Amino acid sequence: MSSALRLEGVRIAYEGARGLHTAVDNFSMTLEAGRIGCLLGPSGCGKTTVLRAIAGFEPVRAGAIFLGELPLSSPTTHVPPEQRRVGMMFQEYALFPHLNATQNVGFGLRRLAREERDAKVAAMLALVGLQDAGERYPHELSGGQQQRIALARALAPAPALLLLDEPFSNLDSGTRERLTTEVREILKAAGQTAVLVTHNEAEAHAMADRIGVMHNGRLARWSGQAERA
Repeated sequence: MSSALRLEGVRIAYEGARGLHTAVDNFSMTLEAGRIGCLLGPSGCGKTTVLRAIAGFEPVRAGAIFLGELPLSSPTTHVPPEQRRVGMMFQEYALFPHLNATQNVGFGLRRLAREERDAKVAAMLALVGLQDAGERYPHELSGGQQQRIALARALAPAPALLLLDEPFSNLDSGTRERLTTEVREILKAAGQTAVLVTHNEAEAHAMADRIGVMHNGRLARWSGQAERA
């Protein structure tokens, strides 16, 4: 199986009042195409910083990030976020309240011809099981439905990699448990390579093919789970 994402010896540091503060150090991992990886750890361990570096929002001081064979980031290379073919789904969902579900999902497809865009949006709504909710606005949707619309919007431009930043943290425990399984099934049906960050161990095991445990800015372990459907 080919590699979709590769980080080699990545270091991320910030200038502070007391000098340079290293947030992530000597971070290396490989995620195969079509797999779901998870960075697991408590707040402040550096997992979201890694996610932001992959997305292009944080520069790296050492090492390199590759998507396939394309170098995205190094001390001398920085591909802008909008050119990385990396999608991102935030915990707040960030749906536009004045747009209905169809318009939200199609927001990133405005350069397509209308017929092609409409077909793509319909396919994405069907993928997340909300093909009958296209005319509904975010305030008319449950938290779980909003999350699935946000996922459809993130998948619509066909990113090479999808990043999910604590996507279930705003949901009650029952909804969270159900949606972790649903989202995994949706990502697998789409053949989507993805990286999730979470502090919830049960969520990590329910979602991911590979789990990386982070501690103090370092990857303590990067391992695959038993073969899954």
